[in-house]
Amino acid sequence: MTRWIDSWLPGSAAGPGGGPTGGHRGERFGLPRSGPGAAAGFGRRLGAITIDWLLGYLIATLFAGPDPFGTQSNLSWTVWLVWFLLTAVSTAIFGVTPGMTALGLRVARIDNAVLVGVPRALLRTALLGLVVPALVRDDDGRGWHDRATRTVVIRTR
Repeated sequence: MTRWIDSWLPGSAAGPGGGPTGGHRGERFGLPRSGPGAAAGFGRRLGAITIDWLLGYLIATLFAGPDPFGTQSNLSWTVWLVWFLLTAVSTAIFGVTPGMTALGLRVARIDNAVLVGVPRALLRTALLGLVVPALVRDDDGRGWHDRATRTVVIRTR
């Protein structure tokens, strides 16, 4: 049965005829079951974003110091901004973030275009930064941020 959100969210998990296809993750996009090119699992994706977040924290601390503007709240926003820029720019240009590179992942468009592009990368990163859209996932393991931007995270090794 198709979920109510499938009717308006791009990159819907509904297969032909409105129901899920029922195969392995990423099958509806022509991805293999395992190995390079397969849809990435939640653990690797979580590890990649953790690496990116820690890298953003390190960069923010180096440039802003451990106590920017005198409050912890400002450091949090500085870290988020550095993470956002690091993630959006590297995803738009290369299709990967430093954390994804370390864990053998990359972002791919489901229409097989080579580049993710700036608008998709900005929207994807903004939704990822809100956390909840990334936790609500479909049968292919894609969060709302991937569905809204018609992307999928795949393994490179």
